[in-house]
Amino acid sequence: MESIVFIQGNVKFPITLDPGVWIFDDRKVEIETYFNSDTKVENELEEYTIAASKHWEKEIREGATMPPTLKTERKFEKQRLLEGTFVIPFKPFLDNAEPNSNATEVVVKTANSEQTFTKEDAETFVIGFSINGKPIKEHGPMYIYFGDGSNIQNPIKDVRAFIIR
Repeated sequence: MESIVFIQGNVKFPITLDPGVWIFDDRKVEIETYFNSDTKVENELEEYTIAASKHWEKEIREGATMPPTLKTERKFEKQRLLEGTFVIPFKPFLDNAEPNSNATEVVVKTANSEQTFTKEDAETFVIGFSINGKPIKEHGPMYIYFGDGSNIQNPIKDVRAFIIR
């Protein structure tokens, strides 16, 4: 089993994906959080402004929080990484490959078949790379979930490449 997957075809920059390093990526989300969340990211600047405003308001009311809590936060984060099931959005990787303007399809090549999706549908993919804190080895290295969660019980497995046409 290969542990890397390619984005290739009608793109300016073919990309090699290595799911083994995504555990360190800030874009990762726990699968339950992703599919059970009703909130969608509408505007990153607006979201940042609201978060910064809440932080400043808290500091004005309560004062700054000092580092003694950092030790427990690190312990919790380590535990979450060791036990969590994580996914990462596919769209940023597809955008970095820069599909040519005439690209309309994404073919997901698996060990046994090929499935064709529109580029718009592929942009909603969420890629699973960790189950219970461990990399996906059986039928891995990644699983593909549709953005609406309709295949959460039966994701696309044995992914080998994404071919842009």
